[in-house]
Amino acid sequence: MVIQPGRIWRHVVATRRGMRRAFPDATLGAIEQSIQASEKQHGGQIRFAVETELGWQELFQGLEPRQRALEVFSLLRVWDTEHNNGVLIYVLYADHAVAIVADRGFRDRVDDAAWAAICGQMQARFERGEFEAGALAGIKAVGRLMAAHFPVADGQRRDDMADRPTIL
Repeated sequence: MVIQPGRIWRHVVATRRGMRRAFPDATLGAIEQSIQASEKQHGGQIRFAVETELGWQELFQGLEPRQRALEVFSLLRVWDTEHNNGVLIYVLYADHAVAIVADRGFRDRVDDAAWAAICGQMQARFERGEFEAGALAGIKAVGRLMAAHFPVADGQRRDDMADRPTIL
């Protein structure tokens, strides 16, 4: 295990107040509206979660954003959809990192490179301080993939999950 002093420092100085400046109520509302609009175009479910920082134990264990996203995927029950087509967009604010976890309904439909490209685009915007624009662009890109693989069937649109972003 390699302890990264720079990463530890980012997590020490990351505050909930700073995260809330990056994701104020207006931005959270815009994210919620974007998810609602996206889900009208496909049969999938999108969850968006933001976590300010990791705890000491997680940092010293070397927990990476992707690993934490898998935990949050389970915690938020994103897997609990009728067609196994839930997607979690997880943001670790202290690292400006994004991880996308897609349920097993996407396993043979969308490769990891497609999800990684969306994460990279979001992270680039976050690094420039464009948190709302990055989040909305990510939701739009995920929605396009979902629409391609899970088109809405007439009268079968369900909303199995909350659209409001989760703050951890």
